Amino acid sequence: MAEPFYITTAISYPNGKPHIGHAYEAIAADVIARFQRQMGRDVRFQTGTDEHGLKMAQKARDLGITPAQLANEMSQHFIDMCEGLNVSYDVFLRTTEPRHHAATQELWRRMEANGDLYLDRYEGWYSVRDEAYYDESELTQGEGGEKLSPQGTPVEWTVEESWFFRLSAYQDKLLTLLETPGFLRPESRRNEMIAFVKAGLRDLSVSRTSFDWGIKVPGSENHVMYVWVDALTNYLTGIGFPDEGGDYAKYWPANLHLIGKDIVRFHTIYWPAFLMSAQLPVPQQVFGHGFLLNRGQKESKSLGNVTDPMALAGQFGVDSLRYFLMREVAFGQDGSYSPEAIVTRCNAELANSFGNLAQRSLSMIFKNLDGELAEFSTQAADDELLSTVAQACGKDLVAAFEALDFSAGIEAWMRAVFACNQYVDEQAPWTLKKTDPERMKAVLLTLFKAVRDLAIAIRPVVPVSADKLLDQLGIPAAERGFADLADGAWYQRLRASGFKLEQPVGVFPRLELPAEDALC
Repeated sequence: MAEPFYITTAISYPNGKPHIGHAYEAIAADVIARFQRQMGRDVRFQTGTDEHGLKMAQKARDLGITPAQLANEMSQHFIDMCEGLNVSYDVFLRTTEPRHHAATQELWRRMEANGDLYLDRYEGWYSVRDEAYYDESELTQGEGGEKLSPQGTPVEWTVEESWFFRLSAYQDKLLTLLETPGFLRPESRRNEMIAFVKAGLRDLSVSRTSFDWGIKVPGSENHVMYVWVDALTNYLTGIGFPDEGGDYAKYWPANLHLIGKDIVRFHTIYWPAFLMSAQLPVPQQVFGHGFLLNRGQKESKSLGNVTDPMALAGQFGVDSLRYFLMREVAFGQDGSYSPEAIVTRCNAELANSFGNLAQRSLSMIFKNLDGELAEFSTQAADDELLSTVAQACGKDLVAAFEALDFSAGIEAWMRAVFACNQYVDEQAPWTLKKTDPERMKAVLLTLFKAVRDLAIAIRPVVPVSADKLLDQLGIPAAERGFADLADGAWYQRLRASGFKLEQPVGVFPRLELPAEDALC
């Protein structure tokens, strides 16, 4: 039976349309999900929208509509983004769904049964934009004298009756968890959270009475749950909780929560504590990726540099955008993008290097061998090339992707592409056509094998383009996994099937820079 692998993104807050950060996280999670599927694992991939909370209520009021109407309208933009970016999720969970209310209320009951919830009065600083409570010591002063959260968002003094969660009771257990290698990555985020816990944890206000757009607290109908209790529980809802059989039994605990670095505290301190209280297993790993900057600057409406990710995808192609984001940015660190950088990177690597390699190799096979796959005898140079490609595709890229080091994995893949191009130049099959047709045949069919391996390896990143290429190569859809790279009999099976290569069609066109301001 295939090994289960459960990956989630953070669920997006739909009080505005998706931005490039949402797209980046969705694409990264999709690359991981596709990679794990190609590794033969039984993948469950979940994303969704976080639709409750004061921000949504205020935005709906400003627009003169109900919060439910706003949630319906805005969530569709995130669904459309996932479809447009070829994000292969299994579950898109909306926190307004009845099953999510039931799951969250059950989690609450379990925390209450464990003695970790009590009623008191909350007085303190609250950021509506972050949906987060902050201690006085965490605040800074803005230019106008206003108090700001660590994220630079305004905070307001809040006083109301509230349910509290005994977060302080979990300090030692959380410290042990955070010090467990591999639970929180990258290391910089782990160190921040360890320092935060060591500074002392205070009990957490987990309900509100000043608005009603949220999930009701069982037995306290005038309270709605703090939006983070509600939001985090989505990871359980999507696999059937509170039913602890079926999908829950198969997929929980999650293998990976992929999130932005600004919400690491909620996922690695609050969430594990809630789960411990409810006597449920904690996730295996949380990875806090960096921000994506527009020409080195954080996007903001005031700077006028907010980019619609679907406009980028429309301009350059979905696979080109996916490739650039996974190749350009060291995963876990902040990264920068610009139209110029996308064009430069994708033209140099996808179009000129791999695309050209595939197109000219297949064109020569079509033209000089009538598209037929023959038996051939290899020489040392051929075996060396195929060994280099096999190492890069079947070992180096796989190890890097398992470690979520996508840029390093693609770098290893590119080295194999360069080796193939160097092989073409050195062997010069166009010259061999006149001097040694048999040797030309061996060179071209060696390249056929190499291109097949390279296309399979890069599939998680550029799935549509890679599959178009593999279709031209005659590779069956069921033979495009990483295990298939080590299958020594595939070429003979393909020959025996009577496959004949047709006139090849390029799958990685050169990109052009858009007109000024076309993407803003």
